[in-house]
Formats: sequence, structure tokens, C-alpha cells
Amino acid sequence: MKLGAFSISLAVKDIHKSKAFYETLGFSVFAGDIERNYLIMKNGNALVGLFQGMFENNILTFNPGWDENANTLEDFDDVRNIQKHLKANHIKLEQEADEKSSGPASIVFFDPDGNTILIDQHV
Repeated sequence: MKLGAFSISLAVKDIHKSKAFYETLGFSVFAGDIERNYLIMKNGNALVGLFQGMFENNILTFNPGWDENANTLEDFDDVRNIQKHLKANHIKLEQEADEKSSGPASIVFFDPDGNTILIDQHV
């Protein structure tokens, strides 16, 4: 499966401290709005999302249709096709995409250790 860009979305306590910390590691702001309590930080191909007060646990995030620069990919697996594959392999989904829709959609599920996985298609 082609899952697209990968990032980790961190549930942070203080977005300003987290921003400064990741800047020390060589990351810079790529997207987001600190006033709305979220930033996407980038260092080379590495992406780290900082989210204050939006969710409890960290999330592994994949963006079908995007590369790590948020450029649209010509060839990718639509989130609804990924969903069908997961369901056919007996992976329980916490949130499903409408299989009759097209374009942006997302699904959520957990790995065997309880880590949240978000497949979030924006195209």
C-alpha cells in the first residue's frame, strides 16, 4: 500500500516550549498556526506535528496523496481502498471513511499495542 507522507502527531502540554525544543533539533515551522495550538515542524523529510489540547495520545499519521512537502502525488492509494484492505484483513476501524465519497477523508484504528493510527487524505 502507498500510504503517503508519514508524520508523528504529538499531544503536547505547551506548544511554545515544544516548538522551541524541536527548533533546537533543527526543525522549522512548515505549516499550522500556533495561535490555534498546532504546528507542523519539518527537518528534511521528517515531520512532527505539535498539537496542544486536541487529543490525549500521540498519533502515527499517514497522508495518502501527499509527499513530505504536501505536494500532491500522481500515484497513491485512496483512503477508501486502504480501508477496504484493512477491513478485509480484520482490522477494526474506530473511524471509517464513507466508501461512496471521493476526495478528502480519513480513517482511524489502533495497532496491536494501542497506538493510534490516522490515515488522513487531503486530496
